Amino acid sequence: MNKEDIVFMSACDMIEAIKSQELTSIEIVETIIERIEEINPKINAYCTPTYELARNAAEKADKTTKRGGEVPPLNGIPISIKDLMQVEGIRTTFGCKAFENNISQKDELAVSRLKNAGAVILGKTNTPAFGHVAITDNLIFGPTLNPWNLERTSGGSSGGAGAAIAAGISPLALGSDGGGSIRIPASINGIYGFKPNFGRVPIYPK
Repeated sequence: MNKEDIVFMSACDMIEAIKSQELTSIEIVETIIERIEEINPKINAYCTPTYELARNAAEKADKTTKRGGEVPPLNGIPISIKDLMQVEGIRTTFGCKAFENNISQKDELAVSRLKNAGAVILGKTNTPAFGHVAITDNLIFGPTLNPWNLERTSGGSSGGAGAAIAAGISPLALGSDGGGSIRIPASINGIYGFKPNFGRVPIYPK
């Protein structure tokens, strides 16, 4: 299996490849990190990569696989997190200059659930300030470009997430959507985006 096959493999196929030990999570993560290093400078989808966090989580996932028995549903699967969402110990800027150096003290509930499901966090993806517009650009990181055409927008506000998936640098991505913020980038970048009903996924722990 070549590297391009791996980075464009669906999450479902990755789950089966890890379960069967055809691939390890660390192999997948290292392949995607290599591609992030190549592609991200061109499109600016990731604003805060978390490579060591990803490597540590991937190694843990591989140990879980080797033990056998039941494993978490997303065991070893890489995912990116929109920079509106808190990840403990990682910078969360909300795309706003005032929060440029803000370090999250705890996980967003959705992030906590993803971790418990075995997902491997690759990093934070770019967003406009507070997700308020349908393009992805801000004063900290600048614009996220469309991987199909670098003269076009990736949409917004989950534009970093949409561009990352389309470019093969994030098999899954956690975004948010109140008025099209997942659906617009999905359409513009030619990928699938899913918006659950309001309240289905709590936005912050009480």
